[in-house]
Amino acid sequence: MTEVSALTVPVALTIAGSDSGGGAGIQADLRTFSFHCVHGTSAITCVTAQNTLGVNRVDPLPAAAVVAQIQAVITDIGVQATKTGMLLNQEIILAVARQVTELKIANVVVDPVMVSRAGAQLIDDAAVACLREKLIPQATIVTPNRYEAQMLGGLEIQSLADMEQAAQRIHKLGAQAVLVKGGGMPGSLRGVDVWFDGDRLLTLTTSLVETTNTHGTGCTLAAAIAANLARGKDLLTAVQLAKDYVTNALNYALSIGKGQGPVGHFFPLLAKTTEL
Repeated sequence: MTEVSALTVPVALTIAGSDSGGGAGIQADLRTFSFHCVHGTSAITCVTAQNTLGVNRVDPLPAAAVVAQIQAVITDIGVQATKTGMLLNQEIILAVARQVTELKIANVVVDPVMVSRAGAQLIDDAAVACLREKLIPQATIVTPNRYEAQMLGGLEIQSLADMEQAAQRIHKLGAQAVLVKGGGMPGSLRGVDVWFDGDRLLTLTTSLVETTNTHGTGCTLAAAIAANLARGKDLLTAVQLAKDYVTNALNYALSIGKGQGPVGHFFPLLAKTTEL
């Protein structure tokens, strides 16, 4: 009989919503973890009925159910990094923030899913306030898009200087680092991100990919940062590697459905299929 030896691999946890269309949320996060050879675990916060055309319905889970999932994972398996996505309401946000404190969860990547890239607010004002006051101060890094950075930073963002000012203001909320994403910026700033960790204020760029199939890019970026942190990378390196990963995935974005398709999380495999 051949003896099989068990493998020890890094573990990451996603605390986010389920996307029935498979392009964003926990589905995108788990694919991203797997690509990085990180074992993915999850705590589902809400179930959405959505596809490439939009979201038709959202059903939140009870906060106690979210807590139970987090505790089940942490107390048995343990995690090296955690990513939060759509937390939906004040009760869930507060419950997650308490678990981060009580379980001493490290390497917390907060994707503050508050406003869509088009500018539509996704959670109410009480939930936004709870995110600002309870969860972001515990974040290793927070990754707001343009409109989320406007809300968190309290200013209108039209220029690179505005992005830099927003990153510095958001950093004062307590996060170790801030990445203001430029995917929703106009002109030459589209895709340009600003990093601030209290010391270094950097402009991070990658090649721009022209595609309308960008569903799940924010989730994927945050999950890739978490995966790289779980693998022991330092924070700035984790961000740079995550940006490269998303750029490659956008180059192989999937043209599926009648609307905005998702990025190609397993782009090396997709590249091979184009050669057949």
